[in-house]
Amino acid sequence: MDVLIPLAQAAQAVDLEPVVDAGKAIALGVGAGLGSIGAGIGIGIIFGKEIESVARQPEMKDELQAIRWLGFALTEAVAFYTFIFGLIAFFL
Repeated sequence: MDVLIPLAQAAQAVDLEPVVDAGKAIALGVGAGLGSIGAGIGIGIIFGKEIESVARQPEMKDELQAIRWLGFALTEAVAFYTFIFGLIAFFL
């Protein structure tokens, strides 16, 4: 029992701030990375399906283009949100 008291006192003296900062940096990288991967997959699907649609019905190209850019913008916004939420978590 007497051995545990000095260990507990030493643990209280250790500064854990660098460990917490490292954890925040890792969480920011993982969160932004996963958000970017998801957005990349979504954008690839959007453009792939749009190419298939234009190949099937070329006369619908103009209408499909407007829908494509809307889908692209919404999907890309998800990547920005993940990065911003990661920054908020990192600095708070």
